[in-house]
Amino acid sequence: MGQTIIDKLWAEHTVADLGDGATLLYIDRIFLHERTGSVALKGLEAAGHSVRHPEQVFCTMDHIVDTTPGRTDDTRMPGGREFITSTRASAIAAGIHLFDLGDDRQGIVHVVSPEQGIALPGVTLVCPDSHTCTLGGLGALAWGIGSTEAEHALATKTLAVRKPRNMRIRFEGELGPGVYAKDLILHLISRYGASGGTGYAIEFAGAAIRALPIEARFTLCNMAVEFGAWTG
Repeated sequence: MGQTIIDKLWAEHTVADLGDGATLLYIDRIFLHERTGSVALKGLEAAGHSVRHPEQVFCTMDHIVDTTPGRTDDTRMPGGREFITSTRASAIAAGIHLFDLGDDRQGIVHVVSPEQGIALPGVTLVCPDSHTCTLGGLGALAWGIGSTEAEHALATKTLAVRKPRNMRIRFEGELGPGVYAKDLILHLISRYGASGGTGYAIEFAGAAIRALPIEARFTLCNMAVEFGAWTG
């Protein structure tokens, strides 16, 4: 029987079958940001654990920081400064890659990841952010996790995960003038609902998908979570 891309990547990263539908997966890359990543790093410190492979862990400041020129650690969000300074201190102490304010590599986590060659086809990547599924646009098996899961991934480079069901969605034909990837996913959600993809990993296929540039594929996969999917 043929395998989907999800099946293949899942098999390649399986460390152990834990039974009852759960699999221990190896995680190639971990990306953090200052909003939830700081919580995971602090939890790791409090438990007395270290980051297992700091060279494969990345962190950027993107959720709380101001976007104004000359920005500093001060933000308009109450308590924002503490998140930023705490994340910086923990990231430096852990020895992970930090894209701090003023670093040319700093930016939105799901943009920086492919831009810097961190997310690649075939890798597993997790981030404590629901839109990590964006990176499925280039063939990565990527999904959002919580701070507790991030802490476990940092300490072990693995996660216990239940394999989602597969769903293939085909868009055939050519996109008309003024029709873009976001229109495709919005149409899908309007037709089947915001929970239509719940419990599934979505594979987008068809002539219209093959014709999309990589940026448009990112847009499509980014909104798989709005369809309720585990990833896309």
